[in-house]
Amino acid sequence: MSVRMRFSLACAGVFFLVSALLLVGVYLMVRQSLEPRPGVMTPKSFTVPVGWNYFEQGTDFYRIGVERGRQVREVYQRDTLVTYRVGAPLMLLAATAVGFGLGWRVAGWSLRPLRTVTETARRVAQSHDLAERIDYQGRSDELKELTGIFDTMLGRLARSFDGQRRFVANASHELRTPLTINRTLVDVAVRRPDATDDVKRLGESLLLVNARHERLIDGLLALTEGQQAVLDRRPFDLSDVAEHVLDQAVEEAAEREVTLHRLLDPAPTAGEAVLVERLVQNLVENAIRHNHPKGEVWVTTRSRAGLVEVVVANTGLQVPPYEIETIFEPFRRLHGDRLRSDRGSGLGLSIVRVITEAHGGTVTARPREEGGLSIVVELPMHDPAV
Repeated sequence: MSVRMRFSLACAGVFFLVSALLLVGVYLMVRQSLEPRPGVMTPKSFTVPVGWNYFEQGTDFYRIGVERGRQVREVYQRDTLVTYRVGAPLMLLAATAVGFGLGWRVAGWSLRPLRTVTETARRVAQSHDLAERIDYQGRSDELKELTGIFDTMLGRLARSFDGQRRFVANASHELRTPLTINRTLVDVAVRRPDATDDVKRLGESLLLVNARHERLIDGLLALTEGQQAVLDRRPFDLSDVAEHVLDQAVEEAAEREVTLHRLLDPAPTAGEAVLVERLVQNLVENAIRHNHPKGEVWVTTRSRAGLVEVVVANTGLQVPPYEIETIFEPFRRLHGDRLRSDRGSGLGLSIVRVITEAHGGTVTARPREEGGLSIVVELPMHDPAV
């Protein structure tokens, strides 16, 4: 129930209680005022013409007048109270309805600035644009204080995220140079004519470790870039991206004896094509590497209900349902596989989720009954007419 509805119901409840108490009090006063009072029917209360003795106490005319007056009083008292008891609930309902209506209008007027805050917060949450501010220009009250605190919080978050991105980017770039030098030196040492077999084996091991570190750095850079809002949205077809990635993955799939299947229907979307290519590449590489010999990988793109999808499914080991959510966390792998350097750095699906959210999409995974995973990425469809 919304705050506006709760406030309106509270106002209606207050009106109901106050009106009920007021009507009960008026009812008791009216009833008391209609009760007979001493001296009303005595001869002293009447102006009797000189010579008239009809209202002298003890005469028949007196008794008839008193009885008639009592009957008239009872009729008027009963009719008045019945009319009040019938009309009072109607007035009570009317007062409650008026209270609800006034509460609804007052709540709407009071919460109007709060809707501005909510809309701004929603835009920031959806677009990841921490540079936007509410900048409330209303009166100096509690709401203005709240919006000021919210703007301050957004500023601190923006500075924190920017510092984090700069640190990761700078660290990654600084680490890339020595790794490149190490790879070159090891490669030269391994290719020397006088290199022994032990040196060659050691060099190959060092090259594998160096390659893993380079993939880790590339993953950190992609993760940093993916966390930024995608403001420049250019149209492209998701099927073209998937086809390009699959063409590049054919050689690795052949080495691991994995068969690739593709069903690529048109799927127009908009965003940063390079990042989406990295997304699909991570999904395909993950499906190939976390597979078994003679395994299979299915890649599908399609459009439906205003969305475009890329679905990557593979064979492999059984995946427990409780591990599905953890695979999207950085440096997490299934089945405790943390030492196999040929399967990546553990950032692949984390990068997939970050890039998907930066494009306003969603990613879900579910285990296949035959083993392996089926991962679905949904992105907004691009409408050229808009």
